[in-house]
Amino acid sequence: MRGALIIPGLHGSPAGHWQTLLQSHTPLARRVEQDDWDAPVLDRWVERLLSSADANPGAIAVAHSLGCILIAHTALRVPDIKIGGALLVAPADVETNTDAFPQLRNFAPMPTTSLPFPSIVVASSNDPFMSLQRARMLAESWGSDFVNMGEAGHINIASGYGAWPAAHGMVDALAAKAETARHPPRPFGSRTTGKRVSAS
Repeated sequence: MRGALIIPGLHGSPAGHWQTLLQSHTPLARRVEQDDWDAPVLDRWVERLLSSADANPGAIAVAHSLGCILIAHTALRVPDIKIGGALLVAPADVETNTDAFPQLRNFAPMPTTSLPFPSIVVASSNDPFMSLQRARMLAESWGSDFVNMGEAGHINIASGYGAWPAAHGMVDALAAKAETARHPPRPFGSRTTGKRVSAS
């Protein structure tokens, strides 16, 4: 059974947030804790994520908002990060929201390099922090599957996302993909002993 790394964004994810509820219902889930959720510093946040990934190798990252951008930055710096997959929900646009949220400036520019693990980007058509078109473009750049939730806001408590069973299903799907990538199916008729068979 794979674990999960819960990666909140700016201001963290309080009680009642879908990330917090998912963590409480997932036995091997661990939250990536930061020194100050209100004053994010990219280098420090990357260090914390790498440390948590090393301690929980193969875990599925479950990120929200700025946490999604943190995942992309970290994977760009350390492509062999020990993450099995990533659920990236409502990524925050760190290039267009800096007037209202100057804390986001040190997370710009937005990483657009393909992610080295299976991933799903979940976005909405009325998210104030990223347009649906921008989210779709990011998903294409990252090589992620894309889910359009319709009018779901920032997919947080304010938009009605406390308990969110679909998140569990997507985490399970990513875990299955990670297992397939680790143990690809053998061709029909292949031997499983690992011994070389002579053709003579």
